[in-house]
Amino acid sequence: MSTEERINPAARLGFQPGQVVQELGYDDDVDLGLREAIEEITGQDLVDEDYEDVADVVLLWCRDEDGDLTDTLVDAITPLADGGTIWLLTPKTGRDGYIGPSDISEAAQTAGLSQAKSVSAAADWSGTRLTTPKR
Repeated sequence: MSTEERINPAARLGFQPGQVVQELGYDDDVDLGLREAIEEITGQDLVDEDYEDVADVVLLWCRDEDGDLTDTLVDAITPLADGGTIWLLTPKTGRDGYIGPSDISEAAQTAGLSQAKSVSAAADWSGTRLTTPKR
């Protein structure tokens, strides 16, 4: 692991300079440190759900009470560039809004996404990297 990956959690998640990152599901419980780290790595502000161009990555904050996860993932695919990535961020075990791994796996498969890896993304959030099929 490089020094930058230890210091900046966004580097550990694979964010790259110049990427357009669209953030969905923002609320007052998101991890502000992770958001700032992503902006630092990419060199630009996160764009919100009103952004109308193509995004390289969708940063999706999702909690159990936010509604149907499959529908949310299908909606998140829409703005993605070919080969784009969704980082699904869900509360960790024992936190309000926790979503179990089997629910994430089932929703991802139904939405046509491949589950690449899961990591501890921030103090209260787990991250699951989902990729779109190559077109």
